[in-house]
Amino acid sequence: MHSRALAERICAMLRESGHQAWFVGGCVRDILLGREPADFDVSTDATPARVLELFPGSISVGAQFGVILVVEDGAKVEVATFRSDVGCTDGRHPDRVVFSKSPQEDVLRRDFTINGLLMDPRTGDVRDLVGGRADMDAKLIRSIGDPAQRFAEDKLRMVRAVRFAARLGYTIEPATFAAIHKLAPEVAVVSAERLRDELTKILTEGAARCGFELLDDSGLLAILLPGIAKMKGVEQPPQFHPEGDVWMHTRMMLETLAPSCSATLAWGVLLHDVGKPPTFAPPTGPGGRIRFDGHVEVGMRMAEDICRRFRFSNEETEQIVALVEHHLRFKDTPRMKASTLKRFVRLPLFEEHLELHRLDCLASHRMLDNYDFVRRFLAETPPEQVRPPRLITGEDLKLLGLVPGPQFRSLLQAVEDAQLEGRLGSKEAAIEFVRARIS
Repeated sequence: MHSRALAERICAMLRESGHQAWFVGGCVRDILLGREPADFDVSTDATPARVLELFPGSISVGAQFGVILVVEDGAKVEVATFRSDVGCTDGRHPDRVVFSKSPQEDVLRRDFTINGLLMDPRTGDVRDLVGGRADMDAKLIRSIGDPAQRFAEDKLRMVRAVRFAARLGYTIEPATFAAIHKLAPEVAVVSAERLRDELTKILTEGAARCGFELLDDSGLLAILLPGIAKMKGVEQPPQFHPEGDVWMHTRMMLETLAPSCSATLAWGVLLHDVGKPPTFAPPTGPGGRIRFDGHVEVGMRMAEDICRRFRFSNEETEQIVALVEHHLRFKDTPRMKASTLKRFVRLPLFEEHLELHRLDCLASHRMLDNYDFVRRFLAETPPEQVRPPRLITGEDLKLLGLVPGPQFRSLLQAVEDAQLEGRLGSKEAAIEFVRARIS
């Protein structure tokens, strides 16, 4: 079942049972913008207990906040009881909520006017109690009520304002923007996971450059990602980087990121040059140029720290750090030995390494020779030549009387190198090769 069909059925059932029921929030905004909503939310005066009664098998995801998840045939819809929030000591959750019979009270606690619209799913009529329609027409992100109060209730809303502005191509209304600028340092109280998810959405919703420029202008970037903020004004050698400083280069790459790309590629692009500011060395002597010696190694450590701080999974962290680690290796591909090149293209998720390299070139010297070389190699080389089955194993080495140890690994690697370079093609030849090495 599609989530819209489920949401319509929920509203119909609630109304038949004597309750109010509306589509609310982002789904209404997206319907009015002619976009396909990612999910549907329903707002009602029915209490959480009543919703659970009407929809047995639903999941209470935040009953204390009045939120029940109704799941059916793979579709899911959040049903929230009208409420007003009272107090917010931690800047993340209301101290307590008061359920209400009035949709007016409910929308007044929401974040932005464009997310405060209600829609009757039967008729498509929109109920606007907060001026959201006018702000959509004016392309404005405006807090409902006092922006400082809205941000005090949940500091993540400051980052969400940036995300909506970037994704929709809207401007943040001046009083709302001023409040973000003033309160930006307080965003640090938000959980790492919520910040990571919001930043990932900014990176992957198709307007990453605009989003990161807004994060910078609002003061949020220096708090959330100081290593990225430090890219500004870090000059690069003009013969390789005619586009300008590291910040300009990174923004140009963000601009060309495909919408809905993977989170690891997006973060890899963002962080690939994070090691440049701390390793910058100005030109020395005649003919000298700007250098960033060791920027890859420094960048890998910084990227890993950032991934750990934002609680990425181990797999995601490994891939993001690998993207930083290998991003300069493409320049060597035409001169690599066959075994080295085959091992390089066998990296997990190699297509992300290739895409990062392409974007890196397009945002600097614009030469795609190495990219084309690797693409051609992948197209022309049969997969069984890139990943051939092993000719011998450690068991075979034991049969030759060798004792497991460091020598095992170097012998097996030497055999595989010779195999990848086409010098060995059979188990017998591999065993002779090993015998020759150990004698």
